[in-house]
Amino acid sequence: MASIINLSDAVSIGIHSMVIVAKSENPVNAIQLSEMLHKSKHHIAKVMQRLVKVGYLDSFRGPTGGFTIIVDPAKIYLYDIYTAIEGEVHVKECKGEGELCPLDKCIYNNLAKKLTAEFVDYFKSQTIKDYM
Repeated sequence: MASIINLSDAVSIGIHSMVIVAKSENPVNAIQLSEMLHKSKHHIAKVMQRLVKVGYLDSFRGPTGGFTIIVDPAKIYLYDIYTAIEGEVHVKECKGEGELCPLDKCIYNNLAKKLTAEFVDYFKSQTIKDYM
């Protein structure tokens, strides 16, 4: 089945893992996240290391190790996580505009641009704390 909006597994893992880690009083490791999210521990570890690299999480090795949040969850927006994993979202005009489109009126009415802008606005309005 086709879908208009498709978030990558990495973004989904990043957002869900950040909420789980933020809610936990103890470090949460990749194996625990893997069991909760039903995703590969290797994929989770890769995503989580990216979030460590940008400064949202800290990680500890060893039997009591795992990930802990080091930024106030109220200051981490879903868009921050999205961009840490996928990069900035670029709102684009209709591909048919310009010389390629022979019509006087856009069939899509710039729907892709509107949906993308709405998606970005929503992700910029939601914080990790909102889901704790």
